[in-house]
Amino acid sequence: MLAIAQDGELDRGATSVAAATERTCALTRAVRPISELMRFVVGPAGEAVPDVKRKLPGRGIWVTATRAAIADATERNVFTRGFRREVRVPRDLAAQTERLLERAALDALAIAGKAGAIVGGFAKVEVALGRDDVLALIRASDAADNGNRKLAAALRRNTGGKPGEIAIIDTFTGAQLDLALGRPNVVHAALLAGPGSETFLARVARLTRFRTGFSPDAVSAHAPTDGA
Repeated sequence: MLAIAQDGELDRGATSVAAATERTCALTRAVRPISELMRFVVGPAGEAVPDVKRKLPGRGIWVTATRAAIADATERNVFTRGFRREVRVPRDLAAQTERLLERAALDALAIAGKAGAIVGGFAKVEVALGRDDVLALIRASDAADNGNRKLAAALRRNTGGKPGEIAIIDTFTGAQLDLALGRPNVVHAALLAGPGSETFLARVARLTRFRTGFSPDAVSAHAPTDGA
């Protein structure tokens, strides 16, 4: 059972965040690991701003990092109460937060790609799935079922049929993958261990949790719990 916070909701600023492992959700008043929360600060125009990387200056409040919780917090005037001042809260704050989380994940994918940790192309991916350093199979959300089935079969063969050893990520469209990796027609890719790979998995897990309220085991098994 989650403990109920006894201290205030407002933190002491970005410098105090690094050492924190838990904070109080301003909506539910429950104590949660910071990996399950989203930090918000007040921007220059007096608006609530999602601090996706937990580095923005100023004192902040924390809300359970799901789309439903942030939408609820917006409706219930939680931000004004938490900051103890009038705060302008965009009606689409949950959608804004989701876009920032998505952008952060794609940025991490781009870094992994530049570091050589991405193998693209159907045939190359099929071969790469037999490597010991593969962390994930990435497939476009609009990929054809036939290709997905073939690579899923290759994945089962190469992992001895053990589920969850390699993550399957179908969070992004082909167009998004093209843009992030700077190459055309990215439908399938293999994520190898290397610079940026763990960060990408952590951010995908965070985005998935935001959208669904939970993280699939296949993603979270590899994802660190820090504030990537």
